[in-house]
Amino acid sequence: MATRKMSVGQAIVEFLSHQYTVDGDHRERTIAGVFGIFGHGNVAGIGRALKQLSISDPGLMPYHQARNEQAMVHESSAFARMSRRRATFACASSVGPGATNMLTGAAVATTNRLPVLLFPADTFANRVSDPVLQQLEQPYDLSMSVNDAFKPLSKFFDRINRPEQLFSSLLGAMRVLTDPAETGAVTICLPEDVQAETIEVPEEFLADREWHIRRPRPDIGLSKVAANAIAKSKKPFIVAGGGIIYSDAHDALAKFVETTGIPVGVSQAGMGSLNWDHPQMCGSVGATGTTAANRLAKEADLVIGIGTRYSDFTTASRSIFQNPDVKFININVTAFDAFKHGSAIPVVADARTALEELTSELSNFKVSADYAKRISDENKEWDAIVDASFVDQKLAKPSQSEIIGAVQAATDPRDVLVGAAGSLPGDLHKLWRVRDPLGYHMEYAFSCMGYEIAAGLGVARADSSRTPVVMMGDGSYLMMHTELVTAVAERLKFIVVLVQNHGYASIGHLSEDIGSQRFGTKYRFRDAKSNNHESGDVLPVDLGGKVFPISGGLPLGARAPQRQAYRLVELERFSQFLSQPLHIKPKYFPVAGDDAARLIVAVRQHDGDAAAMKITGAVLSAVWAQERNIADSQVLAALLSEQGLPSARLEQAFSQSAQVAYEAYTQQAIDAGVFGAPSYVVDGEIFWGQDRLGFLERRLAQG
Repeated sequence: MATRKMSVGQAIVEFLSHQYTVDGDHRERTIAGVFGIFGHGNVAGIGRALKQLSISDPGLMPYHQARNEQAMVHESSAFARMSRRRATFACASSVGPGATNMLTGAAVATTNRLPVLLFPADTFANRVSDPVLQQLEQPYDLSMSVNDAFKPLSKFFDRINRPEQLFSSLLGAMRVLTDPAETGAVTICLPEDVQAETIEVPEEFLADREWHIRRPRPDIGLSKVAANAIAKSKKPFIVAGGGIIYSDAHDALAKFVETTGIPVGVSQAGMGSLNWDHPQMCGSVGATGTTAANRLAKEADLVIGIGTRYSDFTTASRSIFQNPDVKFININVTAFDAFKHGSAIPVVADARTALEELTSELSNFKVSADYAKRISDENKEWDAIVDASFVDQKLAKPSQSEIIGAVQAATDPRDVLVGAAGSLPGDLHKLWRVRDPLGYHMEYAFSCMGYEIAAGLGVARADSSRTPVVMMGDGSYLMMHTELVTAVAERLKFIVVLVQNHGYASIGHLSEDIGSQRFGTKYRFRDAKSNNHESGDVLPVDLGGKVFPISGGLPLGARAPQRQAYRLVELERFSQFLSQPLHIKPKYFPVAGDDAARLIVAVRQHDGDAAAMKITGAVLSAVWAQERNIADSQVLAALLSEQGLPSARLEQAFSQSAQVAYEAYTQQAIDAGVFGAPSYVVDGEIFWGQDRLGFLERRLAQG
């Protein structure tokens, strides 16, 4: 048997470059490339092997850089989903912290049943120099490393302590990666010394190898049993999950429901199973479901789950199916999921093959005319609700549904909506109108903040003909936005729609509901007095009447024409940079702002800092975005109403206490040396202007 002498790292890379997934007539590389961040443990092994291959055969195994190990696993998961689980990436990390950074990514992949291949470096197998840099020691088990943490997160786990173990390990890994019933994170730990060891590798091991995806048909006679149960039902209802997408079964599902008239509700992963305007498509089901799908699910006497794992959101924590006589037919390639809910008929089979057989068996079945009308009426009612939610209400700040509607209108049907965490997944599940089977990509099994940007990259890599549109809140964005650098470096296009609400708004709402009053959910400067982030001084001051005269500042009209002109240039720049539309020459500016300032004071006195910040933002938006006259008391009253604040605050703005506070704030500003707005004072040190925020952040970081 012909062999080649290679390092373990070289053998791994070359083996992976010759693996192919076959799904019917479709054939593609199983491992599209390798992500890697190199350091102790992998730089001399897989890192060196990739370098050598990039010289000898650059196209054989592409290498891609990442900025964070968790991100590169997320990117692999997103790529795998867009590839219908036919392909993925390998991810190589350094030992210790590089490896543990991949743990969250592994959990995301496994919970979502998506294939990713992980090669965390491990500490020396020979243990001659223990303890080495970045090694975890446990006196009760010297064989343990941090990589043992991957065991509960992986569908396959191995540690290569000797080079000879590589052959069986890699073959086992490929089996799991390409098995729809078992797939998830596959982890092979590679000790530092073993990666660089040499071994005689059989040429046969390095030859092209095909892995055929199993599409099991239902057991003999089971299609007839399921078909009979459906034919006897009065109000059948389908729950379509990710299995529809992965088995490329959307056409088969469409034919099945057009034959039978059975309505469909979709999980997050099942979005795209049918286009939103299909007559049998009733939208999302469960805790974030539509009225159409949830009402039908509530009354269903037969629930047909297809490719769904029945998460708690899909079932509204097992409360959505309320018919006392409800029965379940669960079609799933994984037996574990097929037997959920005490299924009367568990069908362990591929979604597409099962649907094709059921369609044939039920060619003469149709739901009743009354049930068909009910489905149509429910859909029309929900569609009207969605239409109304997309209408611009002309408020100071748009609602999330308005933002979703605007993004929907601006996108192409083949664009891919990407999301993961916060309040957006719930609203998108209900409102996003999917127009393509792969047009919706939501990670909602682990709902991992920070997944979104990396996922956008993965989607872009998987299909360059589509534009990923990443929708996320600022909480998720700040978790992991560094892969934007990777997108620039690799010239990969995707769009980020950032919904900024200055904190963790989704959990903040829940916090408020349970009595925690949004504690720890706001992005605010830390308040030393209260020792938390819940408050911060909002101090309106009499800038034009008192601060300017004392400080020598000039009102706009008295400034040099060159400075006035440059001010407009800067406003335009900030508007573009922040993606914040504004009128650089608003209709009502300059404007007397004393009444608005006193209103902010009154709100702060009675409702607290958060409410004061809220009305401050509304006042500024009124001037610069909406061109409203804030010197008009009717406008101020309207702003209070729009922000849900008591109308009494307008009268209280003219009280003696508000005036005294306004004057006190003004004096504080004068004493601190304030000469313009916005100004920030930290321990007597002043920072003026929005372009000085970087200096302010560095000062705050000093403590």
